[in-house]
Amino acid sequence: MEEQKMQYMFGIHPVIEAVKAGKKFEKVLLKQSLDSPVFRDLMDLLRKNGIPFQFVPVERLNRIVKGAHQGVVACISNIDYVPYETLIDTALASRPDPFIVILDGVSDVRNLGAIARTLECAGGSGIIIPAKGGAAINADAIKASAGALMRISVAKVPNLRLAAYYLKQSGFRIISVTEKAPGLIYGTDMKGPCAFVMGSEGKGISQSMLDLSDDKAAIPMAGEISSLNVSVATSVVLYEAVRQRME
Repeated sequence: MEEQKMQYMFGIHPVIEAVKAGKKFEKVLLKQSLDSPVFRDLMDLLRKNGIPFQFVPVERLNRIVKGAHQGVVACISNIDYVPYETLIDTALASRPDPFIVILDGVSDVRNLGAIARTLECAGGSGIIIPAKGGAAINADAIKASAGALMRISVAKVPNLRLAAYYLKQSGFRIISVTEKAPGLIYGTDMKGPCAFVMGSEGKGISQSMLDLSDDKAAIPMAGEISSLNVSVATSVVLYEAVRQRME
């Protein structure tokens, strides 16, 4: 489960005070059918601060926390996220041809960590992930990244399209890496500011992100297995971008 090796805070009032104090959370798990004035205050705070929340059976909360959780368990962030605008603006200020990765539906924490490690080694500027439906940045993800997740910028957004629109307005080309693309990565121009969209192995890239893409590119496959692990595929793409920048 993605909650493995997470740190937690629990109880309605402690979580409310932590949110007010600016504490960062991966997400907040809430007991199904929970309702009270103070609970509604908590919900308002979570929405206002853009903190993801999920209603779950009480048995799940009981497995995580041994104690009086009051139906509220918050998963504490292991890193400090940055606003996507800050990530993009900083990337452009740091070099004329930055590249970043957008993860659309990648839910395995080890894949996330491996992608972050490759991105840091390749000189990339950061990763953008969805607030819901993506891998949690827990201890396993940080370990798989060899610490890269502590060194690169990571933005978590409620909707990936928000970041995609800002990227396009800022001069980035959005390139979706998909086996359904008509052309290969080797014939795709990656020399300017680029954002590479990588999808999950199961569902691939969402149609909404494909529609926003400026280009689509495929990795050539010669074997009987139809796709690479997403972290391996990301490595292939990023180092093609590095190669083009060295020409």
